Amino acid sequence: MHIADMFGSDEPVVSFEFFPPKTDEGIESLYHTVEQLRPCRPSFVSITYGAGGSTRDRTLGLVARIKRELGIETMAHLTCVGSTRDQIRDILKRLCDSGVENVLALRGDPPQGEKDFKPVDGGFAHASELVAFIRDEGFPLCVGAACYPEKHVEAQDLEIDLEHLVHKVDQGVDFLISQLFFDNSDYFAFVRRARSAGVDVPVVPGLMPVTNVGQTERFTGMCGARIPQELYRRLKIVEGDAAAVVATGVTWTAQQCEDLLALGAPGLHFYTLNKSSATLAVHAALGL
Repeated sequence: MHIADMFGSDEPVVSFEFFPPKTDEGIESLYHTVEQLRPCRPSFVSITYGAGGSTRDRTLGLVARIKRELGIETMAHLTCVGSTRDQIRDILKRLCDSGVENVLALRGDPPQGEKDFKPVDGGFAHASELVAFIRDEGFPLCVGAACYPEKHVEAQDLEIDLEHLVHKVDQGVDFLISQLFFDNSDYFAFVRRARSAGVDVPVVPGLMPVTNVGQTERFTGMCGARIPQELYRRLKIVEGDAAAVVATGVTWTAQQCEDLLALGAPGLHFYTLNKSSATLAVHAALGL
């Protein structure tokens, strides 16, 4: 099923994101983690690429297996990193042949140790080019893309970032998933700007319950997200108690979700970091 067709019903579109481990044992463990999510009735699950596209084959295999064996809709992440047009075409054919119907089209991060993203010869420099390629080649895929409520870390300002987003959506994007954020006002301000610029596709908020203070600080530093002062204060109070940190993160994210859905967000996308317990606690608190 195309993810775009899930929007518009009375139920929010709720999804979980995982990254593929580097070992066969890790893949089996993740598969069983996803299997345990079935009672949550996720709308879909997504599987990322590793750094530099290093786990591409595992991503392709896992999304096909989850859909085939567990009956859960899947979305494969697809990046421009290290791939030519011909290689991207082959990947897209493999996805379609295996029954996968949804992709998240991303530029991807520069390879480790490099500051700037440089496409390979015959490759793509931007996610917008990847989206256009998927459409021009006629692949029958639903295409999602990323957006950044607090702007992409490489963008000069909000206005330029929005111009790039509008161009990307115009190439054939069906829905957007946001980078994580911890202040809902950032998400709703972004949606207003996007709508004013003509972006009319669903914008799904991306969320990540805090489970480790240091890890969250590093992660937000890399992606340009902001930890609100009040959340930071609460986390610092309990930083020495791992269970209390998780409880604080779950409480904050659950409140975010309640407010987002009450004010019209079309769904929720959880960045699990392959640690589903905190995300499941948020899901249970919401009663979805």
